[in-house]
Amino acid sequence: MIGLDTNILVRYITEDDLAQSRRVRQVFETVLSTENPGFVSLVVLVETVWVLESGYGLSAEQIAFAVERILQSEVLLVQNEGEAFRALIMMRQGSADFADALLCELALQAGCSRTLTFDRKAARLPGFQLL
Repeated sequence: MIGLDTNILVRYITEDDLAQSRRVRQVFETVLSTENPGFVSLVVLVETVWVLESGYGLSAEQIAFAVERILQSEVLLVQNEGEAFRALIMMRQGSADFADALLCELALQAGCSRTLTFDRKAARLPGFQLL
């Protein structure tokens, strides 16, 4: 297994730097496999979403498509993939941004009865409570 940093996923998705994108594509095609996947931590996944939104100005639907592409890749192993997928569904439904939805899913998975927040939008999610 090979760990992947945020900038690798951003190049994979955006292909905005020809030289770096070519190198990333080569790694995805010749180095990574189902037996030797690229590991995507939750930190990298959330950072990738943040970069795509704030740095590239992608819409929520474009970001959802990118996250889905990552989750469905046969050569990537995403940490807590089930929770990430459920967060993607919440994001697509417009219930929350990806980070809040993922936080909600992880807290529920950990057995939390609720997650306290001052974020009014996040408080609309099941498992959050406005403080």
